[in-house]
Amino acid sequence: MTMQITGKITRESLMTLEAYSKYRKAHQADVIAHRKQRSVHLGEHITLNFESEFTMRYQIQEMLRIEKIFEEEGIEQEIEAYAPLVPDGSNWKATMLIEYPDVHERKRELARLIGVEDRLFVEVEGHARVYAIADEDLDRENEHKTSAVHFVRFELTPAMCAAVKAGGQVKLGCDHTNYPAHVQIVPETLASLAGDLK
Repeated sequence: MTMQITGKITRESLMTLEAYSKYRKAHQADVIAHRKQRSVHLGEHITLNFESEFTMRYQIQEMLRIEKIFEEEGIEQEIEAYAPLVPDGSNWKATMLIEYPDVHERKRELARLIGVEDRLFVEVEGHARVYAIADEDLDRENEHKTSAVHFVRFELTPAMCAAVKAGGQVKLGCDHTNYPAHVQIVPETLASLAGDLK
């Protein structure tokens, strides 16, 4: 049994709770490997988990399982919450995590990093930087601090998509004053991300 990838998450394309329970036992390692492959560490404290239809299907199925949701309305609500995080063919969408194990340091740094989510960028070889569009669902910061979790979207031009598919390198970076960092996205991660582009 495999998880259907159809291009659109619908109630009909999800597994029943019973079927998913069996799938989950057999495929947990695959899911972890897929997530790990699509995870990029930027500096010591920021991680971007690039989402895919597969990661979002898994997330929805997990929520249905945990909450024991099997009624139509509840299933539709979960789809509405997570489906917008599936890339649309011209973009990458990611969950951005700002991680500081020490609670006092975390509080201090989140105050220093206001606006950091807007200073994230991807740079496709030979093209201009594309800055993240952050938190389209709701605002996740106030004047005192930014949130430890953000949802970001990088919108690529057709020429950038073509360059990535042709094997062009991509850099992920941040030019926030208090968090300057950049990293080359490794080939296996980039191969997975290239699959998100039409």
